[in-house]
Amino acid sequence: MASSDKVPVACPASSGDGKEPMGDPTKTTTAMLDKGTAMMQSMKPIRQMSLHVCSFACYSHDPGRQIEVHIYGHRVNQDFLQCAVYDSNSSKAHLIGIEYIVSEKLFESLPPEEQKLWHSHDYEIQMALLVTPRVPELVAKPELKNLAKSYGKFWCTWQIDRGDRLPLGVPSLMVSPQDVNLGRIKPELVKKRDEEHGISTESLKPSRDGISGPEKKNLVADYWVRFRKGFALDVVETDMKRTAPFP
Repeated sequence: MASSDKVPVACPASSGDGKEPMGDPTKTTTAMLDKGTAMMQSMKPIRQMSLHVCSFACYSHDPGRQIEVHIYGHRVNQDFLQCAVYDSNSSKAHLIGIEYIVSEKLFESLPPEEQKLWHSHDYEIQMALLVTPRVPELVAKPELKNLAKSYGKFWCTWQIDRGDRLPLGVPSLMVSPQDVNLGRIKPELVKKRDEEHGISTESLKPSRDGISGPEKKNLVADYWVRFRKGFALDVVETDMKRTAPFP
């Protein structure tokens, strides 16, 4: 099954009846165990997450399918962020994918075939589609300037917009909003986001003046904009390797 608009084989998880994942309510004993282990375990990777931005993303194979995303990032170093992507910022948010973000310097070191899978961030930042919830623009401006020169690779593992109640199928490559017909985010999505978070995308745009993209915009990134070709994964049955690492 390719990561396309094809609906998975009918099953309870693909029924689309409600947004809540399938499963029984968490038992009190399980919840108590979770709290106990959380107190004893370090959770170091999760606690490294220090960045939260909200934006929108489009499916590579069908940019007309667009979703709101909340990205929580861990800064590995000045040039590399690794992020968990959720569909909201609530305590019941669904983990729908992962995104890796690299600086212009690291991106330019990648081979062209790899660069095709990455998207730029400057347009969505300049148009205030990407926001930093609860962080004033003045405080966020330095980070926004850095992100505007970066590139991201985002794999969506849960097509929540399709109504799936569990992650079904294979990951879908996502792309960022762009200033072309298929890349412009639907006004109703922006309106819904703004109302939920008490912001005004239009009012934020003037504050983004002076934020520029990469020094030299790479023409292989945002591949679909120039070539009208997206990317989709498929599951292919293959013979497994039959050599063991030891007798």
